[in-house]
Amino acid sequence: MSAQKAISFEADAYRRALEESDADTLIAMFTDDAEMEMFDKRTPPGSPAVWHGKDAIAPVVRELCEREMRHEILQVVSDGDHVAYTERCVYPEGNMVMSSTMMDLRDGGIAHQVTVQAWDEEESDRVQVGDFDASETRESFDHGHAEMVRIGGHNVVRTTMEPGWRWSEHMRERAGTDLCELTHTVLLLSGTLRVRPEDGAEEEVTAGCTAFVPPRHDAWVVGDEPVVAIDWTGKD
Repeated sequence: MSAQKAISFEADAYRRALEESDADTLIAMFTDDAEMEMFDKRTPPGSPAVWHGKDAIAPVVRELCEREMRHEILQVVSDGDHVAYTERCVYPEGNMVMSSTMMDLRDGGIAHQVTVQAWDEEESDRVQVGDFDASETRESFDHGHAEMVRIGGHNVVRTTMEPGWRWSEHMRERAGTDLCELTHTVLLLSGTLRVRPEDGAEEEVTAGCTAFVPPRHDAWVVGDEPVVAIDWTGKD
């Protein structure tokens, strides 16, 4: 469980924390057993992104606060047990994300949060080139690493998973969920990846193949060759 001290929810404090990208304060307002749901074009109603528990929600909030964007809450409505608000986020280049969020409160904390969001598609009149090897956004994890570039209004991720890597063994504690809650659309450049959705219907993806993987799945490297995959839906 999270060791972070809980604080009671207050609308004004929440607004300040969100607009100042204060992740610690935002996380502390969730109950330990809170649930967060996210709906957008990548995670539609049939397969939303869902995080269970404060420990799973914390890295999502931190990643959001680390983004180079300006957060602004436009309207807030609260009856003491429920809070609804609209938010506008603006990237440095001017592209916007608009969202509506509903939160249920319990014992002074956020027990359930649902967000529906939409964003501008980035337009450009010039050719854009991304270089994974020169990316400043690099994340290392047990048995692998990932680099990200932003191009055409989307984040594109190159992930390398070494032999022996398995999501449920090497990423579960980091994510705070039993299964991966992200949606992926990937192209495998090398190696073989086995994917097991929640329903148990396993599929094997080999080099040169593309795959759509809905939320709530496990995955692992098959054989002695590293898996290198390009993912253009995982972290927008």
